[in-house]
Amino acid sequence: MTQVVTPANANGKPAVSPEAAQEALIQSAILEISHIATLPEITLKIIRLVEDPDSTAQDLNKIISNDPALGARVLKVVNSAFYGLPGQIGSINRAIVLLGLNAVKNIAIAASLTKLFRGGQVCPTFNAKDLWTHSIAVGTGTRLLAKKVNLGLPDEAFLAGLIHDLGIMVEMQARRAKFTETMEKLDAGQGSVTLRQAELAVIGATHEQFGAALCKAWKFPLSFAYVTGFHHRPLELAESNRTLTALVHIADILASNLQLGYSRTVESQTVSDELLASLNLTPAMLDEVKVALPPAMAEATTLLSDGI
Repeated sequence: MTQVVTPANANGKPAVSPEAAQEALIQSAILEISHIATLPEITLKIIRLVEDPDSTAQDLNKIISNDPALGARVLKVVNSAFYGLPGQIGSINRAIVLLGLNAVKNIAIAASLTKLFRGGQVCPTFNAKDLWTHSIAVGTGTRLLAKKVNLGLPDEAFLAGLIHDLGIMVEMQARRAKFTETMEKLDAGQGSVTLRQAELAVIGATHEQFGAALCKAWKFPLSFAYVTGFHHRPLELAESNRTLTALVHIADILASNLQLGYSRTVESQTVSDELLASLNLTPAMLDEVKVALPPAMAEATTLLSDGI
């Protein structure tokens, strides 16, 4: 019988693989986030409830009604031009009936996210508020692109874009000193270094990896883990899992083209022909979205403003 020998380090202990060490690093940061900045408990309750196949509209109505501030913000979004519903919706229950549990859940998450993007000026070239502006731009752009490709699910498209850089908030909250060092390395590179390359060199993992891990920890849908984990490289996903992530990737580039918020996260200023073809999008369609994006974003910013 052949004996398998595990490589040992200098202390005689089994050596840890680079992959395992990186995973431990990521999980450690996610655990710290739960003590520093997380979604409000009511939002986590909403996520758990909507994921439960036995839950009803009345169950969701009961939870949101117990938080008047959140209820008011949900109704503000539902009644905005952003949704374009006929007439004024006066109750959470009516909003749930019209939009569905999942849509109202997504609106509640979006309304809660502003608190995570507080942190101000981390270093001379990075302000968390600018990242929030960029995130709203990408959320708005993803929503507009979803309409172009007839994806449906406008609230899911918006939220996917809004959370795509969530991993940066993990780094900022749980590894602040290392994050500052990463920003300095990025700036020193003067365009020759991408954010992901700087993150790997300084922190040991990327914002894509941190974002995907946080989505799993918060029990977000798998599609959001794909978005946070692959928004810089959507073509690496299987075609059946790619559409939403690909739209976020394109919206990310468009927001950067328009200089909406912090855009040093973006690795290219052009969309690949292969990706456009896979979505049946044309350059003319992208130009239309570019024109529509700033005013649509202004509406979304008003809805989500929370004093950050």
